[in-house]
Amino acid sequence: MYDFTYTKPSSIPAAVQALGADIEAKALAGGQTFIPVLKQRLNKPSAIVDLADLGLRGIAADDKTITIGAMTTHHQIETSEDIKRMLPGLAKMASWIGDTQVRHRGTMGGSLANNDPSACYPAAVLALNATIHTDHRSIAADDFFQGMFTTALEPGELITAIEFPIAEKTSYEKFRNPASRYAMVGVFVAKTAAGVRVAVTGAGQGGVFRHTAMEQALSANFSADAITGITTPSDGLNGDIHASPEYRAHLIGVMARRAVAAA
Repeated sequence: MYDFTYTKPSSIPAAVQALGADIEAKALAGGQTFIPVLKQRLNKPSAIVDLADLGLRGIAADDKTITIGAMTTHHQIETSEDIKRMLPGLAKMASWIGDTQVRHRGTMGGSLANNDPSACYPAAVLALNATIHTDHRSIAADDFFQGMFTTALEPGELITAIEFPIAEKTSYEKFRNPASRYAMVGVFVAKTAAGVRVAVTGAGQGGVFRHTAMEQALSANFSADAITGITTPSDGLNGDIHASPEYRAHLIGVMARRAVAAA
């Protein structure tokens, strides 16, 4: 690692001030992406601002929404009785992230801020049309994700919570890389009062995206049979040593049908 200064502020304004005072400063949430990046010398921050003491952990539910604090861990989401009852697809998603150690350290806010194109949470946030709350504004899911490792967050802006509407049906299916457990393709399907949304992660070159053809078909008939004949163009999909764009296009259909059947 390179040398850097380390601070652990006890309030959100102090954390925002520390990040704003140095353009090269980086925020540390769970560290499950950031620490390996530092070890590999792929990033050279002048300062690290630890967010652990900001009071951003916790899950609050009412009859319309579930709000998850940005520093809430995957394990807390996976085991929350409220989430398992009201958004079971999100609990399933959290249970499939990494391994036990990762799930006890990694956070939802850190994952969303990083916006890895193979991360799971972006698919849930986009499919459920969640709202991302920051230290000074609220951002709709459709506006938040802006490309690979790119979001609508401004320099120094911190995610504080993510607010999800309660859904009638949710499910997530993921074709996992056997080594990293990242999604080679993951599909989250959600049916809410506002309609049906389908979000795909792991496949697109620009990161998470909505599958509008499947949304239209499922809005008319919410069944796996309704999307059996829908194909996904391979143009714009990822191709690497693990899977070609054509194979990922095939997997999108398989994972989507499984998600709908499970929902």
